[in-house]
Amino acid sequence: MCYFLSKKTIISLFFSFFIVQNSIEAQVLNKKDGYTHQDTLRGSLGSGRTWWDIQHYDIELTVDIDKKYIYGYNDIEFSVVGKSGKQMQIDLQMPMVLSKVEDPASGKTFSFTREGNVYWVNTSEHIFKGKKNTLRFFYSGNPTVAVTPPWDGGWIFKKDEKGRPYVSTAVQGIGASLWLPCKDHQSDEPDNGMNITMNVPNDLVAVSNGRLSNKKDNKNGTTGWTWTVKNPINSYLITPYIGHYVNFTDTLMGEKGKLDLSYWVLDYNLEKAKKHFEIVKPMLHCFEYWMGPYPFYEDSYKLVDAPHLGMEHQSAVAYGNKYMDGYMGSDRSGTGWGKDWDFIIVHETGHEWYANNITTNDIADMWVHEGFTTYSETLFVTCKHGKQAGNEYLTGQRRLIRNDAPLIGHYCVNKEGSSDMYDKGATLVHTIRQLINDDTKFRNLLRSMNRYYYHQTTTSESIEKFISKTTGIKLKKVFDQYLRTTKVPTLTYAVKNDKVYYHWSNCVPGFNMPVKLNNGKWLYPSQKIKSAHTSILNDGNLVVDSNFYIKVEKK
Repeated sequence: MCYFLSKKTIISLFFSFFIVQNSIEAQVLNKKDGYTHQDTLRGSLGSGRTWWDIQHYDIELTVDIDKKYIYGYNDIEFSVVGKSGKQMQIDLQMPMVLSKVEDPASGKTFSFTREGNVYWVNTSEHIFKGKKNTLRFFYSGNPTVAVTPPWDGGWIFKKDEKGRPYVSTAVQGIGASLWLPCKDHQSDEPDNGMNITMNVPNDLVAVSNGRLSNKKDNKNGTTGWTWTVKNPINSYLITPYIGHYVNFTDTLMGEKGKLDLSYWVLDYNLEKAKKHFEIVKPMLHCFEYWMGPYPFYEDSYKLVDAPHLGMEHQSAVAYGNKYMDGYMGSDRSGTGWGKDWDFIIVHETGHEWYANNITTNDIADMWVHEGFTTYSETLFVTCKHGKQAGNEYLTGQRRLIRNDAPLIGHYCVNKEGSSDMYDKGATLVHTIRQLINDDTKFRNLLRSMNRYYYHQTTTSESIEKFISKTTGIKLKKVFDQYLRTTKVPTLTYAVKNDKVYYHWSNCVPGFNMPVKLNNGKWLYPSQKIKSAHTSILNDGNLVVDSNFYIKVEKK
């Protein structure tokens, strides 16, 4: 049985149609359907994980760029949940090596054994108690290097346009344990944030999540850059950026007061970044209006030049869209509404609300991250061009839906669902908006979600129940239909004399979602045949509002 730790802890991949079709096999999370013991260790909460709860990470990391080699330690502060366990499961993927585990206060060392990508630390002779315990984990090695980031995970050792070192990571899915000893499970975030110190050559700048809290000359040709995060942060979002960065700043007067905005860009990008990043303020105002206050005021908002397309690294959003509007210059929706704004800035910032603020325990439920975040694009288009434009942008994205597999993946084995979680997930959110049929209530739903799940990890099941309760609409069958099957519900109808006979087909048992017709009238089909007068037809056809993702079939 897959057990989830109940814990209140106060992305990303995104695809164009071409990329979805051509790189899906390369994605770490979609590489197989058979699972191993290692998959279970990684994806489930066993006895080596459930007895301890992360409170804080304190990471020190030295990077040898020429050798693509890293070494350092992670001080993991944790509290004990129940009885102290005999073993602690620490995740660190091969070929990285854990060399020593010690109590930094007493100097006591702990023995451990390796099982693939897991280390079992022997804690049987030591009783941990209370809310504050710390172990230091020393590690080193040549971490896996990503081949096509961000679609496969790993470290990225590239050169910038001037041939200088340009280094970062992208590890969503494959996990932070690719380079960092940690509890690599989304359900447990350090409640009190983290520090990360990166020691890099003096001519380079190291940027990470949160705020710069210290800069130290190590007197050995390297400088230590320390960044501090006050809020909880998921391990896959912890990210080093290393390069020839320069910084400029701004502020936004937001819903919670002054929000510091900080931009770290390669030196030769400075002037164009100042112009291109003007999108940030209206975008944040738009998102705060719809989804509630930016969730990480204490840690600021940052955009950081990255040697890959982009990722939702918390308070340090990775940017690699080459200072172009659209998605590398194109409009994923095919409608034209996605051409005059930078897709990566908008999508990855949307993740600050969905993925970074509201995080799913298991990546099988990652549609919550990607569906709502993809829908934030529609909200931005709505803010910029109006509701009709937003609706057209959303319906245009449907051309990318493949219906190859359910949106929800397999639990307990670190397996996501179909990449349809982006566009079909957004379509599901849009469907809920149509069923609410009141944008004030829909906006309240989004804002209520971000309040209720503020800095929490949760499940799709909890989200589904919350939405149903908040809206007062019985949505279980709607969720089952769009999340757990690949079937597109079909409204089948026939006309005889002055009657229209209609019912749902190609759907889960009990599916009875109402739909709005293009004439503004509502229809309430079920799987039993119902009838209505032909006055509901349009030129002899039953025409449903295009905002509903269904098929209509006349017989």
